Amino acid sequence: GHPQVKMAIAMSLVSGVPKNVNDKHRIRGDINVLLLGDPGVAKSQVLKYAEKTAPRAVYSTGKGASAVGLTASVHKDPVTREWTLEGGALVLADRGLCLIDEFDKMNEQDRTSI
Repeated sequence: GHPQVKMAIAMSLVSGVPKNVNDKHRIRGDINVLLLGDPGVAKSQVLKYAEKTAPRAVYSTGKGASAVGLTASVHKDPVTREWTLEGGALVLADRGLCLIDEFDKMNEQDRTSI
């Protein structure tokens, strides 16, 4: 079932073709997919399958995710006492898939900052 959903995920996996318009600006070939539906229609299972299928994918849930956790965060190393930058899910999924499940459970401010 769900042939349109499967097609959308497949298109996102292979991505589109980037275009350079008159050598003035570049249009990325990324294909973004938003799955909406009633509870229990296997949205999470489709995302988990896409994570297994993609060569580079990061799966995150909206419950415990914040904008900082999805982009990047700064930590102070307790041993060296130096500041380090740690990439989040969006950074780790560069040129791959970032799958965010339960996006509606995220804080409104975190959603808009992404």
